[in-house]
Amino acid sequence: MSQTLRYDGSSGLRLGWLMFFRVVVVSFLLGIAAFIQFKGTASLSRLSLYSVYFIIGITYFLSIFYAVLFKRVRNVAFNVDLQSLFDVLLITVLVYVTGGIESQYSTLYPLVIIYSAIFHGLRGGVLVASASSILYGVLLDLEFYGVIHPLRSMLRQYEFTAGYIFSRIFIHIVSFYIIALITSFLVEREKKAQVLLSEKEDAFDSLDMLHQSIIESIDAGILTVDSQGTIKSFNRAAEDITGYPSFEVREKKISDVFPNISQAVSQRVGAQKRFEYMFSSRQGKATTLGFSFSPLVESRGKSIGTILIFQDLTAIKEMESEMEKNKRLALIGEMSAFLAHELRSPLASIGGSIELLSRDLDLVGSDKKLVDIILRGKNQLENLARDFLLLARPSIEKRSVFDVQDLVDSIVETIKLSPDWNDRIEIEKRLCENNTVEGNKTAIRQALMNIVENSVQAMPEGGKLKIESETVITDTGDEVLEIVVHDTGTGIDRESLDKVTEPFFTTKEQGTGLGLAIVNRVVESHNGTFFIESEMDKGSRCTIVLPRDLNGRA
Repeated sequence: MSQTLRYDGSSGLRLGWLMFFRVVVVSFLLGIAAFIQFKGTASLSRLSLYSVYFIIGITYFLSIFYAVLFKRVRNVAFNVDLQSLFDVLLITVLVYVTGGIESQYSTLYPLVIIYSAIFHGLRGGVLVASASSILYGVLLDLEFYGVIHPLRSMLRQYEFTAGYIFSRIFIHIVSFYIIALITSFLVEREKKAQVLLSEKEDAFDSLDMLHQSIIESIDAGILTVDSQGTIKSFNRAAEDITGYPSFEVREKKISDVFPNISQAVSQRVGAQKRFEYMFSSRQGKATTLGFSFSPLVESRGKSIGTILIFQDLTAIKEMESEMEKNKRLALIGEMSAFLAHELRSPLASIGGSIELLSRDLDLVGSDKKLVDIILRGKNQLENLARDFLLLARPSIEKRSVFDVQDLVDSIVETIKLSPDWNDRIEIEKRLCENNTVEGNKTAIRQALMNIVENSVQAMPEGGKLKIESETVITDTGDEVLEIVVHDTGTGIDRESLDKVTEPFFTTKEQGTGLGLAIVNRVVESHNGTFFIESEMDKGSRCTIVLPRDLNGRA
């Protein structure tokens, strides 16, 4: 027989079942023989019964031998061939001892033919059918010609004719081959079905893998929920956006991960299917998510859940807010430039006229005070016009390389002469060795001056003002100078902190709301960054980051 059948999990399991069922069949035969003996029926002689017991014992022994052999020789074809050969021989002996032509145990031959066809196909089934036909035919022929005598009928006269013997042999041979052909046909059909099923499974696995790859490769978060609101799938982008791993989210209620999301979806069924949702990630970060959803339906059109697709819109929202802010600043800048231009000419005329009058006239008393008030008002208006121009278009055309330390020293000396100065304020300077930057010296000085003025004004009862600088290398490899002004003043509340750089926003009674707006505008014009950290009653920390090279980035 074919020796190409090698061991695998499926064939080894089937061979194990074959050995098990052989033991079951033999045990059944043992039960029948014992029943016959105990009942004392005359259907079998004592010699025949003992012969049956012997054959059953041999079969038990061979079953143990087969099991041990299979552990050592994992060739399924060899084991099946060996077992088929011994089974056919044992069945022939069993037929002989139970009556020869009269024996009913010839029906066991088809069992061997069937399992041989299952393991070896048509060739194996035909070979075992041929062996069974030859052994059965020879047995009946030897019995007909008196060469052998079945143990059961050894003392009885042989009564069967040649025609009956021939028909008996012929019927068995035909049935053996028919069983071999039918079994082989069914086995081949089953193999083709398995191959087709395997191909379909491979195609399905490939399609499922492609589907999973597409879902996992999409940058948008995708999740599906069933009709009870239980999350069934959660892709990689959804994990990145929310901070939750998929194994932790699956089989949870969607309301546990996205509170109130079900209400937002139900309110838009049949109408707008896109909405924005404020979400707090696992790390506690507030995120704006853009959601869209559609029903999940089966092949018959029945809704079985919902598909939700979402994206992180936080960066887009911040960009939109920045664009809106830039639009406002552009409008304010145009208005500021116009107002500054309109104010400077009349202020110059007023200032010149007052100075001429004060020189030509000998003013004393209240007249001199009035002139001083006019001059102070004129100076305030000029400063306001200057701030308007600096806010509108901070010039970097007149740029040069200068030392920030010189600016800091000058600002410290100037601030001590301002009316807001308090002798209980302690100033500490910790500047690095190299403080040179490129830019508009006047604009940078004004920005630093505005920060220092705010810090001094925030410490009416005294405190500590610290000015530091440090050279920092950014992630992009650019070299920047970081200037930090830290005070121990009243601080800024959280609500106002996000608005302090907006023009005309102020918490001071006499403030214009332009100081920090100018700082932010000047720093941005130098490709730098400006940010504030503050806590109520603990002070503020203002940081300016300026590139060494004006064409670089902070």
